[in-house]
Amino acid sequence: MCPSIKILNQSKNGILTFCNQSKLFQLVYNNLCFEFYEWELEAFGNHLKSLDLNYWEKAMPFAPTSRKIPISVGNKCFVILVDKNEVLELKRLLKITSNSLEFLSAKDINYRFIEN
Repeated sequence: MCPSIKILNQSKNGILTFCNQSKLFQLVYNNLCFEFYEWELEAFGNHLKSLDLNYWEKAMPFAPTSRKIPISVGNKCFVILVDKNEVLELKRLLKITSNSLEFLSAKDINYRFIEN
């Protein structure tokens, strides 16, 4: 292993690394391996952000596979099919937040407080 490789993020099925010598990001997910320059990684992340997961699951309800969400890679004749959980895991690997958590205020809590 090259000493200049740094692990940026890791999940159950994948790992995102950066090589300081080649200036390449490597995303290994299940049996797929992608090598990206910074601008390519940003474009891939933007593509993941723009995916409408519910649309693709409803658009192909009778597909013979559970993986229904297409991710185009490179040219048009190569498409990766993933399911919703895999897309969410990829987003976590790339630290893409699709929805943020909102904190409750005191007014939002409808609770009868009883001091003992």
